[in-house]
Amino acid sequence: MSGLEAERDGAILRLALSNPGRRNAITWPMYDALEQVEATVAQDHDIRVVVLRGAGGEAFAAGTDIRQFTGFTTGEQGVEYERRIGRVLAALLRIRVPLVAVVEGPAVGAGLALAACSDLVVATPDAVFGAPVARTLGNTLPPAVLARLFQRLGAGRTMAMVLTARLLSATEAMTAGLVSEVVDRDRLDAHVTELLERICSNAPLTLSALKEIERRVARDGADAEADDILATVYGSRDFQAGVAAFLNHDRAEWEGR
Repeated sequence: MSGLEAERDGAILRLALSNPGRRNAITWPMYDALEQVEATVAQDHDIRVVVLRGAGGEAFAAGTDIRQFTGFTTGEQGVEYERRIGRVLAALLRIRVPLVAVVEGPAVGAGLALAACSDLVVATPDAVFGAPVARTLGNTLPPAVLARLFQRLGAGRTMAMVLTARLLSATEAMTAGLVSEVVDRDRLDAHVTELLERICSNAPLTLSALKEIERRVARDGADAEADDILATVYGSRDFQAGVAAFLNHDRAEWEGR
């Protein structure tokens, strides 16, 4: 059965895209589950980071499961599909904690979009990224996906990638800024564990504030309004604890309040 496997590991919510034999291509139920992650995190104050990867290690996600398109007979069905994807991506971008994608093998089509909506992307050397729909399906990318790719890869590189239907290597994606680090498979799990521990040790209000400000800057530029966020972090007990710990040459114990 295809699905989104979820496991709570202390302060970490681990998610795995699982569609055996289909390179973890994403089904409608998987999309529905991904859209619900935002609410899950919002309701659980103790979650500090979410990590998303493909089950089995063969692939991150080879796009949408194409078998689901066989029932499409009208353009309106395509419009509704893209709206659905837009809702999922918007929900992932609103997750209050850092979202880390671990990419092994292909992250193409919707898999690329999921990686682009992650805050940090760790990839293995065999990872590839792209949206070759001009060569494969003959559909297109919606504004929400192109806009996010422009932010993470740059408009020029994104358009060259999609117009030629080529895939970017992990190294190219790191040079472009989409991938944070390229790590050999034999070191991947240990590296990801260290990365998640580092994130969990940081001030959660600061991390959520940085994420929300980034969203607003992407929308409104440098004039984005953020007084409410600034007031929240500077008025928090965590900020007071951080100042006191710094002056005492100690580490603060973050409460997230």
